[in-house]
Amino acid sequence: MRGRLAAEWASFLLACQFLTRLPIPARWDAGRMAAAPRWYPAAGLVVGALAAAAYGLAALRFGSGLAALAALGAGMLVTGCLHEDGFADVCDGIGGGASRERALEIMRDSRLGTYGVAGLALMLLARWQALAELRPALIPLALLAGHAASRASCVAAMAGGTYARAAGAAASVAGGVGWRSVAVAALIAAAPVLALLILAPVAALAGVAALALAHLATRLWYGRRLGGYTGDCLGAVQQTGELAFYLGLLGWS
Repeated sequence: MRGRLAAEWASFLLACQFLTRLPIPARWDAGRMAAAPRWYPAAGLVVGALAAAAYGLAALRFGSGLAALAALGAGMLVTGCLHEDGFADVCDGIGGGASRERALEIMRDSRLGTYGVAGLALMLLARWQALAELRPALIPLALLAGHAASRASCVAAMAGGTYARAAGAAASVAGGVGWRSVAVAALIAAAPVLALLILAPVAALAGVAALALAHLATRLWYGRRLGGYTGDCLGAVQQTGELAFYLGLLGWS
C-alpha cells in the first residue's frame, strides 16, 4: 500500500511538472508518466488555488475587473500559457489548413497566425469578462472547479480519442489513459463542484452541463479535420471547457 501511494504521489508531481511552470522536483518515469493524466485535475486545483489567491489579494484594493484579470494572469503565469498556446495553434491549424496534413503542419509551427491571434484574443476576453461578472462569493470555488473540471475533460478526450501524430508532447501518455483514469479524474474534479452545488446548485449544474457541451463541440471541431487529437487539441479542450463552465455559472447564478 505504501509503495502504491508513493507511486501515485510521484505521478501527481509529474502531472504538476508537465502542466505547470512550478519548480517541482519530480523524476521522469515512463510508467508514472502514463499514470499522470488521472492527476491532471489535481494539478488544476493547484492552478485554481493560486488564481483564487491572486483574485482575493487584488480584490482587497481593486474592483472585480482587475481582480478577475489578476486571477487570469496568475493562471497563465503558473502554466506558462500552455493551454492558451494549444488553443491558438488549433485555431490556426483548423482555420488555415485545407487538409489534415497541412493543419498538423501549421499546428507544429511556433509562429502565430491570424486565426490563432483572433481566437486567443476572444478566448481571453471572454474568460476575463465571465469571471469579472460572476458573484464575488462564487469566484474562488469557480476557479478551483473550472481549472479542475476542464482538465478532467482533457483526460476524457484522451481516453475517448486516438492520438493524431506518430510522436509529440502528449504521445508519452496517450496510450496509458483508460476509463479508470477518467473516473479518478472525475472524482478529483467533483470535489470543488460539489462545494459549488451547496452555494449555488442550479448555477453549478449549468456550469457542468455547459462544460460537457463544450467538450463534445471541441472534439467534433478538431476531430473532423484531424481524425484524432494532439497536445494542442487538449489545450483547446481545456480552454473551451473552462470558459463554458464560467459562462454556465454566470448565466444561472
